[in-house]
Amino acid sequence: EARNSAARRAERAERLPRPTFPSELPVSTRHEEIAAAISSHQTVVLCGETGSGKTTQLPKICLSLGRGVSGLIGHTQPRRIAARSVAARIAHELRSPLGRDVGFAIRFQDAIQPSAYVKLMTDGLLLAETQSDRLLEKYDTLIIDEAHERSLNIDFLLGYIKRILPRRPDLKLIITSATIDPARFSAHFNNAPVIEVSGRT
Repeated sequence: EARNSAARRAERAERLPRPTFPSELPVSTRHEEIAAAISSHQTVVLCGETGSGKTTQLPKICLSLGRGVSGLIGHTQPRRIAARSVAARIAHELRSPLGRDVGFAIRFQDAIQPSAYVKLMTDGLLLAETQSDRLLEKYDTLIIDEAHERSLNIDFLLGYIKRILPRRPDLKLIITSATIDPARFSAHFNNAPVIEVSGRT
């Protein structure tokens, strides 16, 4: 069993996509700073306006750090249509067919293969998964996008993940928010670092 999982991990590491970052997006110009923060902290809060590129570039920054090898990079969106379109966009940027390296799962529909590294989904779907996967062991990274929307699902999820983080020291959590009140998210997660990125210049 251990040998199988080590072999599978080595095979996944071998196939890991090598992302590039479009220079016109504000997040891209700071991808090294963001990557360094993710490397050295369990939780990071990334603040950026619409157009900063945070939604499409963050999973790619995680891939560039080798995340997604021992578990999926789970990436939540408040709405189903966004989960699908963001997955398609990231797959396109990685020059990969939708489902192979980046896929999505929403109610009644999914397009994700066992080979995938990044899984887009609604926050409601991730919350439902906590019923059967208590420590969310399927994931090595979680990106909770648009957390400023403060839906009940997002609030429950953040409360739940905060409780499991000490038991999952290998799990990285990235919370993204528009530029309103990042300090509250940071304080909730023991003063996690906050990175602010402006919109498209």
